[in-house]
Amino acid sequence: MIVSLSITVVLLILSAVLIRGRRVSLPTAVVLWLSGFTSASTGLADPVNTFLAAVTRIVSGH
Repeated sequence: MIVSLSITVVLLILSAVLIRGRRVSLPTAVVLWLSGFTSASTGLADPVNTFLAAVTRIVSGH
């Protein structure tokens, strides 16, 4: 039997494991999880890309 998981689900699980192991902070894990939407090209990919670009512009000051 073949099991298929979306990259979004895989990155969500990875984020949860990293937070639980105290390897990353919550904001870092959220960015990791959101990039799963971009990688998987889901229906939410465009809004997530726009959001991540806006956050990047805010952080970089441009």
